[in-house]
Amino acid sequence: MASSAVSKREAVSKPTSSDSAPNSYNAVTFLLDRNVDEGRGNKLAYTDTVSELTYGELQKQTCRLANLLRRLGVRREERVAMIMLDTIDFPIVFLGAIRAGIVPVPLNTLLTTEQYAYVLADCRARALFVSEALYPAVKDIVGRMPDLECVIVSGKNAFGHKLLSEEIAREGDQFATVATHADEPAFWLYSSGSTGMPKGVRHLHSNLAATADTYAKQVLGIREDDVCLSAAKLFFAYGLGNAMTFPLSVGATTILNAERPTPPRMFELMNTYNPTIFYGVPTLFASMLNEQSLKDAKGGGRLRICTSAGEALPESVGDAWKARFGVDILDGVGSTELLHIFLSNAPGDIKYGCSGRPVPGYEVRLVNEAGGDVADGEVGEMLVHAPSAGEGYWNQRAKSRSTFEGYWTRTGDKYVRDAEGRYTFCGRSDDMFKVSGIWVSPFEVESALITHPAVLEAAVVPEADPEGLLKPKAYVVLRADAANGRLDEALKEHVKQKIGVWKYPRWIEVVDALPKTATGKIQRFKLRDRTS
Repeated sequence: MASSAVSKREAVSKPTSSDSAPNSYNAVTFLLDRNVDEGRGNKLAYTDTVSELTYGELQKQTCRLANLLRRLGVRREERVAMIMLDTIDFPIVFLGAIRAGIVPVPLNTLLTTEQYAYVLADCRARALFVSEALYPAVKDIVGRMPDLECVIVSGKNAFGHKLLSEEIAREGDQFATVATHADEPAFWLYSSGSTGMPKGVRHLHSNLAATADTYAKQVLGIREDDVCLSAAKLFFAYGLGNAMTFPLSVGATTILNAERPTPPRMFELMNTYNPTIFYGVPTLFASMLNEQSLKDAKGGGRLRICTSAGEALPESVGDAWKARFGVDILDGVGSTELLHIFLSNAPGDIKYGCSGRPVPGYEVRLVNEAGGDVADGEVGEMLVHAPSAGEGYWNQRAKSRSTFEGYWTRTGDKYVRDAEGRYTFCGRSDDMFKVSGIWVSPFEVESALITHPAVLEAAVVPEADPEGLLKPKAYVVLRADAANGRLDEALKEHVKQKIGVWKYPRWIEVVDALPKTATGKIQRFKLRDRTS
């Protein structure tokens, strides 16, 4: 039986692609209302360890949120910013805005005050939803945002603004879902901004179902009985798919984590909720394996598969995880621009150390500097044709034209393809450099370094020798039990034996930590600045 929220909405249907989409399609119908229609209204959709939401409750709350936005005067196609922790309020706000034809813009919760000022001004948000714990980062700027008319706080203290729980309780649980178009912008995601201020990527209503129908269905094989736990937060493209699009696409259950995804916290959640799918990133997998206080933790009893993205997963980490936990990590690569993973290993087809094959539904090319296709074994820049590609960057036409090149999207990643059609990551286009006329991949040198028992993490950048020629320099983080005596020569010899004598780092500097983005990607440009 249809719920009251569904009975009043305008009829919409799921598109097969943006090219053949019907005129009327709203993503919330596919992700949420369909689950209630199919009898999952009483099934648990989300728990954040404090509160829970069934699919039916989530549907009603998103209708209330849509009504709230209408009362606040936010109009269709206008933006509302979200600086929110991963609690049940996040899917309520995100999906409620989409239901109303309003564009939610989830923002990285680790930005600085001035970065928030830039992004809020850039997207011209009419309203801001912010978690109580994160409000101090914006309290000094909300009054000077020219387009921002309302602040709604998730938590118990509104700081003189509106409290989400009180405002949403005033609204009715029926709302006629706005009949948006499949090609209409549904939400924006800001890129991680590893080399500057973040860029707003505009994603369409059809993009969410595209990732569910490709990677989630055909690679991950997500099921209705799955319980999902994602270390990556919902404001990331990777986390949004992991903890929202994919589980909602099949009626699964998701565990949300508002805290930092530290190894102790992840093991605590895994032991308490027994997830079947765990989504991580390479640095976290490595840290969980090397957390000495948790060396006997098993991660619950139902884990059946894990995924990794953000940066390429080192072979040593994948092998060690499989040996300890008995489950594979599906290493893949995705981007904010393409919304989720487009190149991946798959169950039964895993080769650690490479990023796998194109996800069904995606096409991939490797091209040289002249734009021509490269042969197997040659390094080229990756271009992707994706059903989930964004339509461009907001207010950055030149960058949009150089990235979204019609049929293809330029990723900025260098890869090599083997004769079996598998792709191996070589580095970002701006990270690669030549030594003695031969391309050197920082990732390849880093992967060799971390196979040494003393090394936990490594980053490699070019540095000029006394003759002005570029050579690799390595920054390494040592394991807690590693001895630093005469380690430089041992590491250099280790790399020579692993990948070749010309690729070894001529200089090695031990550091306490490597600079990273909030997604866990190493910010090599900061290390390059230190060497210049």
